[in-house]
Amino acid sequence: MNEENLSVTYLLDWYLTAGVDETLGDEPFVAEKTVVETAPKIAPKLPPKPQTTESDERKAITELAQATIDACKNARELCSNAQSIDELRTLVENFDGCALKLTANKTVFGGGNTNAKIMFIGEAPGADEDRMGVPFVGRSGNLLDKIITAAGMKRDEVYITNVLPWRPPGNRTPTTSEVAICLPFLKRQIELVNPEILVLLGGSAANALLENEESISKMRGKWMEYKTSKGKVIPVMATFHPAYLLRNVGQKAKIWVDFLRLKKKILEVIH
Repeated sequence: MNEENLSVTYLLDWYLTAGVDETLGDEPFVAEKTVVETAPKIAPKLPPKPQTTESDERKAITELAQATIDACKNARELCSNAQSIDELRTLVENFDGCALKLTANKTVFGGGNTNAKIMFIGEAPGADEDRMGVPFVGRSGNLLDKIITAAGMKRDEVYITNVLPWRPPGNRTPTTSEVAICLPFLKRQIELVNPEILVLLGGSAANALLENEESISKMRGKWMEYKTSKGKVIPVMATFHPAYLLRNVGQKAKIWVDFLRLKKKILEVIH
């Protein structure tokens, strides 16, 4: 027996002694991993999203526009029947054509001297006005009182009101339709009080009554005109709203200049 065969014999004896009694092959192998298949996740089926057609959108817009037109018409008809400030106040308090009334606490009608020669007009009631039902109270009202006094007048000598008699939620800017609906009530107040001079507090009030889109900074410092439905032409001065002055103290000097112009106009028109 040669050396190579002897080595193989010894190796086989060693395997048998170790307990190996079976051969599997010449090459080593690794058992295949068992693959566990999982079922694919299926997303829940949602109901189809409702489709809004262009026709539906146009219909909604048209209905809203028609509701605004109807409310404006109703407001104008009611105003034509009011022959006094007290009658107009009652009509406004009973009017349900403006959605702002649903969220407001109180109807804030105008107040002051109903025979006043000077009429002040703001945009809308704030939180204090909505709580008390009186225009221009609280900090804004106190500042307006000081301005009126500085101009040589007293509060009970003037008439004060707003474009809107109801507070917009959160003091937000009124919508175009809200202004349009409430504007007839303001215009009728002007006709019934019949002032000689109008003072518009803030750009929003000026834009609403004068039907323009000018900024208050551009309208300040010059006299404009408002014409009533009866044909009377009333001089108009626009200036900053007291609430704006409370936030921008540096602008107070400008409103003082405006009220010097007002004092001069009062002497020209009233005395």
